[in-house]
Amino acid sequence: MADSFRKAVIFYAPAEEPPPPAVVSFARDHGLEISHQSDGETVSQLLNRSFPACVLMDARTLADGAIELVRGLKSDPFTGIVPVGLLVPQEATELVAAALEAGADEVFASSLSERERRLRLDLMLRRADRDVSVHPTTRLPGTPQIERDLGERLDRGTPFAVCYADLDHFKEFNDRYGYNNGDRVIRMLSKILRDVVRGVASAGFVGHIGGDDFIFTLPLPYMEPCCEMILDLFDELAPYQYSEADRRAGYFLGKDRRGNIHRIPLMSLSIGVVTNQFQVFSHTAQVSAMASEMKTYAKTLPGSVYVVDRRKPEKEGPPLSQAPEPARAERGREPGLIE
Repeated sequence: MADSFRKAVIFYAPAEEPPPPAVVSFARDHGLEISHQSDGETVSQLLNRSFPACVLMDARTLADGAIELVRGLKSDPFTGIVPVGLLVPQEATELVAAALEAGADEVFASSLSERERRLRLDLMLRRADRDVSVHPTTRLPGTPQIERDLGERLDRGTPFAVCYADLDHFKEFNDRYGYNNGDRVIRMLSKILRDVVRGVASAGFVGHIGGDDFIFTLPLPYMEPCCEMILDLFDELAPYQYSEADRRAGYFLGKDRRGNIHRIPLMSLSIGVVTNQFQVFSHTAQVSAMASEMKTYAKTLPGSVYVVDRRKPEKEGPPLSQAPEPARAERGREPGLIE
């Protein structure tokens, strides 16, 4: 469903009015299907499961519901990257201001000609492609949005966790099964991260740095249940990305750069976590560097794990390479505590 909705325009019309000709021709010329919706909750659910090309709302009637829907979509880091445009009645000055204040990307007054309305629709998509950095494989926010989210959490000062997720043995999988299957694994991981964080911590955020590197940030109380659920789901689904023979063996034979043959384990997931529980961060680069350090340490441990940095600033902690191995339950689900 997610792939199909990337090629869709969601047209929200609470009064069930048909889309105007400019919208119909816009969708046709861009190869987009129109998904006609009359319920705001359904629109929110669709955007939480997929990334359509844009959302167009008919606010010529029942405008209050459309404004609230815009505000809700744009305040959510998961849905806020989707461009939203509103169709409003002629001379609706206050409504135009309210729509822009709520976060609408474009407002189309009834007084506009069909040609100008169409041009504005085209420009809305172009601006979205230019201004919003999303990864083409996962459609998750990229580095600019990750930095913005970290900065906002630092400004608020509330307890948060920054989790850096990275696949283990992904390169070997890619070499054996090809980049198409590698992209499928990346999409699978992005869905796991997005669905778990969205379901457990509504104030969470998931971004895609690139390749098999992801960042997710969330309020501190949700860190442990999110990480545990993510690892459980990944370990359940990852083996099915392999052939039956490799899955049953639990490994495959691969060559290193020197041509030596080794057993390559099935993919696992490493998550390095930093929090502001004991640390005071002054800028986002400091947070990113520590999260990367913790991720690197997590990758030295076998299996799918997450490790949490709980060193206190007044006490110099040991280098991560010398830190004791985290206590782990049978499947490695307990957090590593780097003291």
